[in-house]
Amino acid sequence: MNYDEYIEEARKYSSDEVVARLISHLSKWKSDNTNAVELADSIERYFGNSWIANEEAHNHLYKLWSSFKAEAISGIGGMTMNERLYFFGLFERFESASEAGQQVIYAKLCANT
Repeated sequence: MNYDEYIEEARKYSSDEVVARLISHLSKWKSDNTNAVELADSIERYFGNSWIANEEAHNHLYKLWSSFKAEAISGIGGMTMNERLYFFGLFERFESASEAGQQVIYAKLCANT
């Protein structure tokens, strides 16, 4: 599952207000200045400090997030740039970016450390 698929699954699975804020946070990440590790920290805090009304929805979305995090974020150091772009849904942004914009995406995906 990639980042965009996770967002779509969350959108389909629950219309809870807390889930809507989670989706908004996830969507905004693509254009903010934080990297993938900072994203993981913020989402973990989000799940720890927010109460999704339906426990089944919470468990389902957290399980999917944990799976994504294990595959895409914990394993990011061993990925090629193309794999990182795929997992985080940033191909289009990368390809249309200037060289400076591409450097921002390299940093976002922890590819220049």
